[in-house]
Amino acid sequence: MIGHIKGFIVNKKPTQVLIDCNGVGYEVDVPMSTFYDLPTVGEQVTLLTHLIVREDAHLLFGFATSEEREVFRQLIKVNGVGAKVALSILSGISLHELVDAIMNQNSNLLVSIPGIGNKTAERLVLELKGKLANIIDDKSIQNTSSETNDIQNALISLGYSTKEAISAVKNLPSDISINDGIKDALKFLSRKN
Repeated sequence: MIGHIKGFIVNKKPTQVLIDCNGVGYEVDVPMSTFYDLPTVGEQVTLLTHLIVREDAHLLFGFATSEEREVFRQLIKVNGVGAKVALSILSGISLHELVDAIMNQNSNLLVSIPGIGNKTAERLVLELKGKLANIIDDKSIQNTSSETNDIQNALISLGYSTKEAISAVKNLPSDISINDGIKDALKFLSRKN
């Protein structure tokens, strides 16, 4: 098994990155959450990996965090969820949202992800209940306040992606008002760009 890959980014496009490791180029499929955090072309990167060997291909999947990789491994164990669907899930919602949807049996959120139908969403909820909470650290699965949700929704309505909105509110104080939270989140996002 290939546990991680370290090399220089030769090319990257959404959901795939080409990494040069000592003259050998590895095509690595990545979820969008990892893709957003990749350095620029020519810079060095280290990704945790999962290798799937099929009769017709060897597929290498890369992840920025061990939690993401472990959730991917749990997802592909679910009947009817292949590697591409698992990547779609990890690209469509954050780990926190996924764990929250599974714990609260919210299959509607899962159905909103491309490639996930009602049956697959219900199967995910049924088979993963209780399995993901152990993978994700307590900080990322704590219940978010209604103010935090309102701040996230405001940022999304302003055109920011869900990933950017979650990233912006992650470090806000829990007792912050909605107006102050939006201002601080916008400042954070403007510094990031």
